[in-house]
Amino acid sequence: MDISGKTAIVTGAASGIGLGIATALAEAGANVVMADIQKDEVERAAHALSGTNKRVTAVRIDVTQEQSVLAALAEAERQFGKLHIACNNAGVPMHGTRLVDVPREDWDFVIGVNIWGVIHGIRHFLPAILKHGEDGHIVNTASVAGFQNRRGTDQGPYSMSKYAVVSLSEALEHELEGSKVGVSVLCPGPVNTNIPRGARNRPDHMGGPQLRSTNETVLAQRLATTGIDPNRVGERVVDAIRTKTFYAFVSAVPADVIKAGTGASRRR
Repeated sequence: MDISGKTAIVTGAASGIGLGIATALAEAGANVVMADIQKDEVERAAHALSGTNKRVTAVRIDVTQEQSVLAALAEAERQFGKLHIACNNAGVPMHGTRLVDVPREDWDFVIGVNIWGVIHGIRHFLPAILKHGEDGHIVNTASVAGFQNRRGTDQGPYSMSKYAVVSLSEALEHELEGSKVGVSVLCPGPVNTNIPRGARNRPDHMGGPQLRSTNETVLAQRLATTGIDPNRVGERVVDAIRTKTFYAFVSAVPADVIKAGTGASRRR
């Protein structure tokens, strides 16, 4: 797929993987709609990127809310016309708590962002891509955690949500086979991002902002020391779109995990 001149929307684009994806798409010549629940932060990020003579705009989005997703889509089409690429990337962590001890509002949050955020993107961004009949692509951000639960991490809710993203993406690829719209599921290993502090952006309708200092600090330190640069992830996404690669793994992922999880030999 030729990305130059196409329009892309990226959720969770204020920082981390989302910003890395938005940057790579803009450098590839796409018009980029950077969407994030952090209005001020995403506007600053978009301003910095547009200062490099890229066509970029920022919108606020709460991916847990269907109307917010529809409003972001409407703004993307108002600004740039047709939508061609949708990166359902917004995500939050849920680490360090045993399943029986996870509060209901935390379950609602991780499911609302990590699963419903992708579902809302599929339900609304995909029809917008299909309606013009041109080449398009959907990228759903999962994780290597979508293929394994590591002992001792107590990240069951997070892994569960990422398993769901992998499954949704596989089903979507089956449905779109033979069409002009490709599908990729992004499965990074550790990336140096702000995701450990994701609960600080929990919307009011899900209980409002929360700080889980101990768990967040441990995860943040691990990602800072072992995580790769988010820009590398963005470059991988652009490559996956161009080549219509389904499983887009980034950084070290054990081969046995990939084999057990995918059950098939696809391009990686």
